[in-house]
Amino acid sequence: MARKKNITKDNLISWYMEFVLENNHQPKSVFSFAKENNFEESDFYKSYGSFEAIEESIFSEFFNNTIKVLAKSEEYPDYDARNKLLSFYFTFFEMLTANRSYVVYALKGKDLKKLKNLKHLGKDFKTYVKNIGIEKIDLKEERLEKIQDKGIEESSWLHLLITMKFWLDDTSASFEKTDIFIEKSINARFDLMDIKPLKSIIDFGKFILKEKVNFN
Repeated sequence: MARKKNITKDNLISWYMEFVLENNHQPKSVFSFAKENNFEESDFYKSYGSFEAIEESIFSEFFNNTIKVLAKSEEYPDYDARNKLLSFYFTFFEMLTANRSYVVYALKGKDLKKLKNLKHLGKDFKTYVKNIGIEKIDLKEERLEKIQDKGIEESSWLHLLITMKFWLDDTSASFEKTDIFIEKSINARFDLMDIKPLKSIIDFGKFILKEKVNFN
C-alpha cells in the first residue's frame, strides 16, 4: 500500500489523540506511529520533534481554534474587555468539552501550573489578555507599568488554570456549573479590577498635593 502523502499537523494531532485514548499511553516510537498510520517517519519530523511537542501543540491549537471562532463574530470586536474574555472562555471550554476524553487523559490529577503541555497555551493566552484592552492605571512610569501588566497577565493565566481544574472535576449536566463559575468569577475579577474609584482617589490626591490644602 502506498504511503500517505501531504501529512498535516492536524493529521498528526488527530492520529496521536486517537492512539493515546485507545491505548492510554504514547506510541512506543515515531517509527511505529508512522507505520500504524501509513506515512513516512520523516514526515513526522517535518512538523514535530517529539510526541511531547505534539502534546504541547494540542492545547495551543485549542486556543487558535477559539480565536478563529471569535474572529467570525461580527459583534466580538466591539465588546469591552470583560465581554471579550467571557466570550473567549465560553468558546474555549466548548473546545475542551468537544475533546474532553483527551483533555482528561492529559491533565486529570496533575498540577496544571507545572505541566509542559500547557506552556504554549499559557504564552498565547497571556498575549491575548494583554491585547483585549483591560483598563489599567496610568502610572506614568515604565517599570511600574510593566509590573502592572505582568500582574494582570499572570493572574489571568492562573484564573484560566483554576477554571480548567474546576471543569475537570465538574460532573454537572452539560458542565453547567462551569458556565456559572466562568461568569461569576470573571465578573468578580473585573469588578475588583475596576479602576474608576481608584482613579478618582488618585485624582483627588493629586489635587490636594497641587493645592497644598491645609487640614490643620
